[in-house]
Formats: sequence, structure tokens, C-alpha cells
Amino acid sequence: VRSFNQLGCNNIGLIHIKKREDAHIAEYSERISKADAVLFSGGNQLRLGTILGGTGFLNIIHERYWNEEGFIVAGTSAGAMAMSNTMIYQGNSATAHLKGEVKITTGLAFINNVIIDSHFDKRGRFSRLAQAVASNPSCTGIGLGEDTGVVISGNNHMEVIGSGAVIIVDGRDINYSNIADIPEGNPISIENMRVSVLVSGNSYNLKEREFISASDPQPTL
Repeated sequence: VRSFNQLGCNNIGLIHIKKREDAHIAEYSERISKADAVLFSGGNQLRLGTILGGTGFLNIIHERYWNEEGFIVAGTSAGAMAMSNTMIYQGNSATAHLKGEVKITTGLAFINNVIIDSHFDKRGRFSRLAQAVASNPSCTGIGLGEDTGVVISGNNHMEVIGSGAVIIVDGRDINYSNIADIPEGNPISIENMRVSVLVSGNSYNLKEREFISASDPQPTL
């Protein structure tokens, strides 16, 4: 709250939902219905999905996000990872190159056809995002570095903000992967997975999977 106050945001409220029944508290739904923005904090993305998934509380946020211009949904750390419809919830960096070591489930589904990973460079998470994309090549992998984020508009145009880098892992042009044929616990090989590195000022078209430099014309939304 102090951080938001320093940014000039003074009307900040906290909602601590510890179990599914908390998501049905009428006061919480009323507050969400009036909020200008919602931020999902970090911690455990699987808890976010299992506690909020299918609840009226989450449905209100979905309805407002898809239908109200100007309503903002954001996430940090685990909250950022939960934004997509396909979500990594487990995977040790040291063994993420082995089939079956990366666990995937359904996220909060605010963004379609992406998989988001956080603390990407600091915790060495390239292999787990690569495995996630290899098994879901219709999705674009987004690896968020420290002190770095993305702003996604129209479920399509993504702009990078912050002091670090965002890694894009694109499986659309994969020529070969052994992930469907090898036993659990064996190393994965992938040919022609595309990787892009974006920094502040760069953008990315998620639909066309195109890098947009700071000097390129920006699309009209």
C-alpha cells in the first residue's frame, strides 16, 4: 500500500482471500464491482487458480475486464503467471529440461494463448518455459525479468516497461521436438524454437508474433 501511495494512488484496499468460501463474501464482490483496477499479488499461482477459479468473484473481474474500457487487471510474480489461460505451477530450474518436470494447469484466463513465467533471469527459468511452449506451441512464452513488466492491450499488443528484459519464446516454427515420444524424466530436444529479447520501449504483437522496436510505428488499437 505504501508503494502505491508514493505513486499518488491513495484509495487502495486489500482483499485477502484465504479459502474458496471467502470468494463468496458479498462485501468482496461489491468492492470489486466498484474498483478501477485489481492487482493479484505474488505467492503461489496454483492457490490463486484453485481458490478463485469458477467463483462469482472471479467472474465479476472477467466481465469487467472484457467489457469495460479502462478497467485494469494486473499481477506481480505468481499473480503475473496466473494471468494467462495456460499456467506453469511447478518446475525446478535445475531439472526443467527433463520431460514431466514442468507442471501446467489452467490459469485465471485474462490473456489467451500465452504462458507467463516470472523471475525469469534471476532464477534461470528458460528451460521450464521452453518445455511449456514445446508442449503448447500455440502459446507464446513470456519470461519476465526482475523490475520488468509488460502492458497488454486488446489481448494483442504488448509493451515492455521497467529496467530489465522480457524474453519471448515462440514455438510456432518448431520443426522438431521429441517431447511427445520420450519417457518421463528424459531430456527434451527442440529444433527452431524462436527467442526474442525485449527491453523498455520495445513492443510485441501477440497475434502476429512480431517484434516491434521502439522506432517502429505503433499499431492503432
